Amino acid sequence: MDAWVWILLIVVAVLVVAAIVASTGRKRRVESRRSEAGVLRDRASIREEQASRAEQEAQSEAEEARRRQVLADQRADEARREREAAQATAQRADELDPDVR
Repeated sequence: MDAWVWILLIVVAVLVVAAIVASTGRKRRVESRRSEAGVLRDRASIREEQASRAEQEAQSEAEEARRRQVLADQRADEARREREAAQATAQRADELDPDVR
């Protein structure tokens, strides 16, 4: 065989090896990125679950706060009615007491 055939075979062999190396490197990078994406998805999922739990707790606390506010408003109304009744009773007592006139 002539020398140019050998050179051509060597060049083709080098190109084939380079293509294989490049393909392997590309596959590694792709797999590495897939792995990293999987880790990020796992982290996102965990954070989503934590956020959901925190949101549920906040809603529960808000409901409890509303319930307590309603109870406090009822107690305030009851206290106001009691005060008005006490004032009415005191006024009636003043009307009946001859020393107050």
